[in-house]
Amino acid sequence: MVRRRLATLVGGLLLAGSARGTTQGPPIDSAGPRQRFWVRPVASLIVPGTGQLLAGQDRAAVYFAAEIFLLSRYVELSALGDDAAERYRDLAFTVARRGYATVRRDTVFEYYEQMQRFATSGAYDRDPGALFVPEPDPATYNGSVWLLARRTFWADPDSTPDPASIEYQQAVQFYVGRAVGPDFQWSWRDAPLEQQAFSETIRESDGAFREAQTYLGLLLANHLVSAVDAFISSRLAEGLGRPARLETLIGPGGSASVGLRIAF
Repeated sequence: MVRRRLATLVGGLLLAGSARGTTQGPPIDSAGPRQRFWVRPVASLIVPGTGQLLAGQDRAAVYFAAEIFLLSRYVELSALGDDAAERYRDLAFTVARRGYATVRRDTVFEYYEQMQRFATSGAYDRDPGALFVPEPDPATYNGSVWLLARRTFWADPDSTPDPASIEYQQAVQFYVGRAVGPDFQWSWRDAPLEQQAFSETIRESDGAFREAQTYLGLLLANHLVSAVDAFISSRLAEGLGRPARLETLIGPGGSASVGLRIAF
């Protein structure tokens, strides 16, 4: 009797263990997925859509297409900006700087901006001798710099102090640091049409570069959105223990909605 009861009890425990193993299955090793969940986000950050492609998600094509379009527009606009910049530099050297510079030397963009505003740079030093006399005509670029220097450091910009005074020397130092030197003087006075074309070409170049920067920002956004998308999908799948993904649905009238699909 005792042996029969023991056999019955052991048999029941074995059946219970067998049933538990059948229901729960083998323990899931979650270390692997936890170690790999970052692969898709990093892949999408480098090449948008790659993380979605690794997960078998159709919207990978959207990220790929956006990347190709945005990158091609950025390259195209940058090339247009460079081409226009080369053209306005050619105009500046062959027309406005002709007779002043024998060797072509480039400089900062602000220099070309001032060439739009002033028909001539004016002289750097009006005295051919040992004295240094800044350009007095405020209608020229150098003359406007000298006027600003006088207004900044002199008590009366129309009353010249002693050339040996601190006020005069400070004004001269201000002028020398900002005025255009002999090698970069210019004049559009005999070429108004060329100056107009020069200004239009600068605006064309500047506009192309600004638009290129906009597309560059959209390119970076495409990388980030794809990486965040892949990260969220990976974390959801890991946390739920089942495949999960975010889906964007386009409804009637162009309305968009975001949904979560979980496999059971």
